[in-house]
Amino acid sequence: MKLSQLKTWLRQVDNFTISLPDGSLVPSHFHVTEVGEVTKSFIDCGGTLRRERMASLQLWSADDYNHRLAPGKLVHIIELAETQLGLGDLDLEVEYQGTETIQRFGLAIAGEGLELTPLTTDCLAKDKCGIPEKPKAVSLGAYVAAAASGCVPGNGCC
Repeated sequence: MKLSQLKTWLRQVDNFTISLPDGSLVPSHFHVTEVGEVTKSFIDCGGTLRRERMASLQLWSADDYNHRLAPGKLVHIIELAETQLGLGDLDLEVEYQGTETIQRFGLAIAGEGLELTPLTTDCLAKDKCGIPEKPKAVSLGAYVAAAASGCVPGNGCC
């Protein structure tokens, strides 16, 4: 999700929840403690120099159980970060406290709320590492239809 998509969605709702990948909810009294930019410069395993820029939101749950972050307030915080940090319309990543360490998630609109989505690792240089491409999925429906229509050897349907 991009920052602009989040702001557009927030402007359309009166309140919102955030769910974790397991379906449980982030406590409703959460705070957004940081809105920022994360820049990562690295060389992948194939030797290619890469740079990534992401917008980052950090969520935190305190003991102030009556606190609720209004959608308009979050839009205001994001706009301050855009102005003061020069954030572009970047992809968004969310940091949230896990059981032992900070966890990073993507963010998606899910029904009436937002959902933290799992992030995965991947090899960025599969062609240089000898990792074969995944074979294309084949639809068995075409084979079943051909068999039902009287497919015979030599007519190219098998």
